[in-house]
Amino acid sequence: MAVDLRALIFDLDGVIADTVALHFRSWQRLADEEGIVFTPEDGERLLGLTREQSLDIFRKGRALDAAQAEDWLARKNRYFHELARRLTPADVAPGVADLLAEARAAGLKLGVGSSSRNARLVLERLGLLTAFDALGDGHTVSRPKPAPDIFLWVAERLGVAPAQAVVFEDSAAGVQAALGGGFWVVGLGGARTQAAHVNLPSLAGLTLDALVAALDAHQAAQR
Repeated sequence: MAVDLRALIFDLDGVIADTVALHFRSWQRLADEEGIVFTPEDGERLLGLTREQSLDIFRKGRALDAAQAEDWLARKNRYFHELARRLTPADVAPGVADLLAEARAAGLKLGVGSSSRNARLVLERLGLLTAFDALGDGHTVSRPKPAPDIFLWVAERLGVAPAQAVVFEDSAAGVQAALGGGFWVVGLGGARTQAAHVNLPSLAGLTLDALVAALDAHQAAQR
C-alpha cells in the first residue's frame, strides 16, 4: 500500500536553515567567558535539545545555582539573537523553499516542530513564518524531544494522523521523538539520524514524488 502523505513537518535548526552554527557560536562565546572547553563534538550533543537540557550538558558538572543558570541561559540566548537577526531569506537551506512550494501546490499541510523558543524569530527573518499552517516550538509542550509531544501537537493542529505525515529531522533526539509518535521520518544528520526511515544528505533536489517513492520502498522492504 502506498504511503498516504498529507503533511510535512519540519524541525527548524539544521533542517530549514543552518542555525545550528549560530547556536554553536553562541554557546562557544559563553564557554569562552566562563572558562569551559566547548568542542564541535560537544555541540553535536546539544542538537534537538531544549536550552535547559543543553545547559546541563554544557556546564560539564559545574555547580550552578538557579540565578547563575538563568544568567547563563539569558546570555547565550542574547548572543543567539544577535546572530539570528542577521538571517535573511537567502539563508534558507537548499531545497526547502522548492519543497514547501510543491507541497503547498499539492494541497499538503505544512508544520514546524522545534525545541527552540526562538523559532518564530528565525522563521520571520527567513521570510517563512506564513509558509506554515502550524508552528510548535519550545513554548508549546511540557515534554521536549525525545518525547513525541511536539510532533503530535503539530499533527493535531494540521488535522492529520502521524502515519500521514513526514517529519524532517537532523538530530537523534528528534528522530526518536518522531518515531515514537508514529510518524514517517526523514533524517538529515548522517550517522546520528540513521534510525530514520529514509536518510538524505540534504533536501536539495527532493521532490514529493521522490519522497513518496523512498518511503514506499522502505515500507516494501519491511514486509
